[in-house]
Parts: sequence; structure tokens; C-alpha cells
Amino acid sequence: MSLKKETPSDIQLHLAALHGNEVLLKKVLDSGKVHVDCKDEDDTTPLILASASGHLTCVIELLEQGANPNAKRVTGTTALFFASQGGFTDVVRILIKSGAAIDSPSLEGGTPLFVACQGGHVNIVKELLNRGANVHVAMKDRATALFIASQNGHRTILSMLLTEGANPDACRNDGATPLWIASQMGHDHIVRLLLQHGANIDAVRCDGATPIFKASHKGYAAVVHELLKYKPNLGLLPNGETALHAAAMFGHLPVVKQLIASGSEFRKNRDGLTPLDVARQQNHWTVIEYLEEKMRESKVRRSMENEQKM
Repeated sequence: MSLKKETPSDIQLHLAALHGNEVLLKKVLDSGKVHVDCKDEDDTTPLILASASGHLTCVIELLEQGANPNAKRVTGTTALFFASQGGFTDVVRILIKSGAAIDSPSLEGGTPLFVACQGGHVNIVKELLNRGANVHVAMKDRATALFIASQNGHRTILSMLLTEGANPDACRNDGATPLWIASQMGHDHIVRLLLQHGANIDAVRCDGATPIFKASHKGYAAVVHELLKYKPNLGLLPNGETALHAAAMFGHLPVVKQLIASGSEFRKNRDGLTPLDVARQQNHWTVIEYLEEKMRESKVRRSMENEQKM
């Protein structure tokens, strides 16, 4: 609830905070016609507006005049949330010094640490972690800060979170892990770091897909290269397909070659189709030619092995 209905002076104070007009801000505050925490229809205070725009001098003035550093908008977001989202390190520091709650969550569960990780603001993440931000909190969908950093490809931040003990296998409600989402996004540098920290190579999302399946489906050869180092399951997955089926279906020849070289077999999927059948359905001729060649080589090899046994 707002403290009162907005007056012309309230609106002036909000605009001054939004635009960083320190002279007008002081003038309106000194008039005695406004409350320092006057709110608009979304419960946004002048401090939230000044913090979101990175106007340090206005933030300091508002705090000195008694602004509440933990005031929340209707979404549950605070001044620290927006300063962290914007990457305003000095504003973040003064807010924390003034008593801003480090882990105050939005209604969706996002904390200042989440939005700093999302935006790749290394200095903000470092400041929040040094001040005791909790790396284990999760949003309503159970995504953690580590998941967000992995999704957005922020390696330095990921390393910082892992050093603070973040769980590399903490999964979202749908079963997606940081490794899964990094594989889907094509972030081979993130995949490499997560695997080095023990991430589960065969973590399965609710649809039955694993990181190697998703990377193969997307055609991310660099990601597939990193995943293959840790010997992922190349056989039939819970979704009834193999990674080779995924690569063949979308015509990703470099990935098909990687998978074959790593021992992928020409197994049938749940519909009774081989990777070659799938490639034929989609008219991926370069993949078709390569798989046909490999199948011929495989037959010759088996024939020679059988002769040796006789």
C-alpha cells in the first residue's frame, strides 16, 4: 500500500530521483511537502528509482534523509535488486552499508545476486558474496544463481559461485541442470568448467534429454567435444533416442563425425529408425553419405572379425 496518494510534489521527487537531479531532489525534500519514501502506484520509492538509474549522489541524499533501503515494489524488488541489476557498484555498496538486506527476494524468488549473475556484473557479484550473499537460494522454479550464470555464459562469475560452494548439479523444476542449460546454449567454456567441478555428465531433463543429446541436437561441436571427454551415455536415452539420432536429424555433420569417432552405434530409436533413416527422412545428403560409408566400413570390419573366429 502507498503511504498516501501521489501529490505534485511526490511526482517531482520521483522525477528528480529518476533523472539524477540532485538540486531538485534536495529542494523538494526540504520543502517538507513530501515523505522521503513516497510511493507511486507500483510502490516504487525515490530511492528505488535513483538506485535503478545509478544516481549515487541522489541515493546518498535520500538515505541521509531517512529513506528505507529495504522498501519494496509490488514485485518484491528493492533498491539493492535494481542497483545490482544495473551494475552500479558504488550504489550497491552504500545501500548495503545503510542496511539493505543482501538476499531480499522478489516475488519470483530472484535476489540481487541473481540479477547480478544474469547481467554478468562481476564486481557486484564479488561485493555481494563478500557480504554474505547466499549462493544456495533458488527462484520459484528452483533455478539457482549458478544456473543463471551458466545459462548466460559468465565464466568468471561461475567460478566465483563454485568457489563459494554452489552445487553444480542443482536442477530446475524441469530437471535441467547448469550443465544441461550450458550445453543447450552452446557455452563450451561453461561446460568445461562445470565438468571439472564434477557436474553429472548424464543429468536428464524431464523430457529425457541429456546434455550430449541437446548439444548434438543444436549442432554445438565445441560443446560435444568437451562432453565426450567425460564419456557420456551414447546409447538410447530415456527419451528413446541417441545423441547420434539428434545430430543426424538436423544435419550436423561435424557432430555426427565426433559421435561416430567416440563409439556411437547405429542403434534404432523407439520408432525403429536408425540415425541413417532419420537423416534420409530429412534429406541431409552429406550426413547420409557419411553414415552409409561408415555402415559399409562396419560391415566389412565385422565380416573380417567373423572370418578370424572361424
